[in-house]
Amino acid sequence: MNASPPGWALLAELNPVAPLFVGVFNRCTRGRGLEQTLAELEGKRICISATDLPLTLTLAVRGGRLEAAPARATPHVTLRGRLIDLARLAARAEDPDTLFFQRRLSFEGETETGLAIKNALDALEWRWPGDAGGLAPPRLAAVVRATLRLLPCSPFAPRRPGSR
Repeated sequence: MNASPPGWALLAELNPVAPLFVGVFNRCTRGRGLEQTLAELEGKRICISATDLPLTLTLAVRGGRLEAAPARATPHVTLRGRLIDLARLAARAEDPDTLFFQRRLSFEGETETGLAIKNALDALEWRWPGDAGGLAPPRLAAVVRATLRLLPCSPFAPRRPGSR
């Protein structure tokens, strides 16, 4: 039995968020020392799955860059977690080890590939939203940042002690 609303399966198959994610990732990580790790991951497919939404990204490493892969492609590694925890990881708002050891994020698949990805994320030094500057016109970017800070579960809002 499929509990997803009509149309979600088609939307998931189209992998519509992947090109946006890939563009932001490639731009924000350019020149950040990921070349060696990406060379080691050449040809690998990575699935990022939000457990609280019908949202899955299927990505591949080709030519030292991340690119969208067909949604049906079998991943070498799957990263799973709630969208808020995936966003915290992407924004570097929380230490990757904390997210994994608290079982808020998990890897499934090739252990060596998962470890290489986790180590790359751990070593990645970038500031959100500073390094994402120029992805949107300045006025739109300011509105998006202000809106994200207002959301109660936003990774961009100030953290309260003891909150997850």
